[in-house]
Amino acid sequence: MSRLFEVLERLAATVESRKGGDPCASYTAKLLSDPALAAKKLGEEAVETVIAAVAQGPEALASESADLLYHWLALMAATGVSLDAVAEKLEAREGTSGHAEKASRGG
Repeated sequence: MSRLFEVLERLAATVESRKGGDPCASYTAKLLSDPALAAKKLGEEAVETVIAAVAQGPEALASESADLLYHWLALMAATGVSLDAVAEKLEAREGTSGHAEKASRGG
């Protein structure tokens, strides 16, 4: 099993612990206090991750992926979306083909 899940669990706990912190003293607290900023930063990191994947190699991709996951956790915490809620969505899709799942969402 990958260590990623253990690291993400610790990181998620750290992010949660920054709620209510001073946005001037903590970047995480700043993201948590402004969901729109957290969303914007996640978008920036997503683009940087894509660029790393197509043009910068495995080391850059790993680094940008770490940034992406951190900002995703911050956005989830900032908007009050629990990681369990995300897990429920993933579990509901288990055993369903990607095409069928997407078609079931409509639009």
